[in-house]
Amino acid sequence: MEKIGIVTDSSCDLDDEIATKYGIHILPLIIAYRNKTYRDRIEIKPQEVYDSLEKEIPKTSMPLMDDAKKLFDKLKMEGYTHVIAITISSALSGTYGMLNTVSKEYDMNVKVIDSKSLSMGLGFIVYEVAKAIKDGKSFEDACRIAKNVKDKIRVFFTLKTLKYLKMGGRIGKVEANMGDLLNVKPIISVDGDGFLYSYAKVLGWRRAIDKMFDIFLKESQGKKVNVAVMNGGDEEEAREFAMKVKSSGNVDELFMGQISPVLVVHTGPGLVGIGFYQS
Repeated sequence: MEKIGIVTDSSCDLDDEIATKYGIHILPLIIAYRNKTYRDRIEIKPQEVYDSLEKEIPKTSMPLMDDAKKLFDKLKMEGYTHVIAITISSALSGTYGMLNTVSKEYDMNVKVIDSKSLSMGLGFIVYEVAKAIKDGKSFEDACRIAKNVKDKIRVFFTLKTLKYLKMGGRIGKVEANMGDLLNVKPIISVDGDGFLYSYAKVLGWRRAIDKMFDIFLKESQGKKVNVAVMNGGDEEEAREFAMKVKSSGNVDELFMGQISPVLVVHTGPGLVGIGFYQS
């Protein structure tokens, strides 16, 4: 009999209720200030990051290898024979590579999957795989489901400032400076290799939100989709956007939430985003 565990990292933005219900094991990424480091989502909250940004912009890094080994030790001790580990895009973090290295030390059957995404783009893959495992699907079937969902995921977000993406090296310095100077708001997405790129550019925040809704309508036309609307320090705006998305009539399941502290470091305050896939 297969006993299948599922592992992901804290950038997945799945809420604690879902993680608990489906037995999802979440490895925390690391947020490092000059004088102290924190485990993402466990030892620090998004608002704490926002509150400290003017004083210091911390560094972020992949989960500690020791934390990963402790988790795999625990899974082995609890009798797991198979593990599916799904990570933030390898283009944005070393988590995928680290877990591949760690997994080779264990005689469990471990499949490490690069989501090529982040936030609920990653979270939705984990969610569907976790449901499949709970429903008794085999290891091979669950891995196929991960690939199928991964190929369908679409993620878009916009920001009130590009300052933090620039400082984190996620966007070009010239593009960021010109964007902020001219009030140009990019709609950012994730390409097939897991890199962030500007899908569209719009003048002004309100137009950017409207453009993102238009993109959703175009991409979901004639389909039923599961949707997550995420925010980074702008819950009211995200809630209004979510209600507009829900009213489109295309939505099966709708999730709302706040991005994890480790993502907050790279976006700063003022983010609204959407992730969706055909259900």
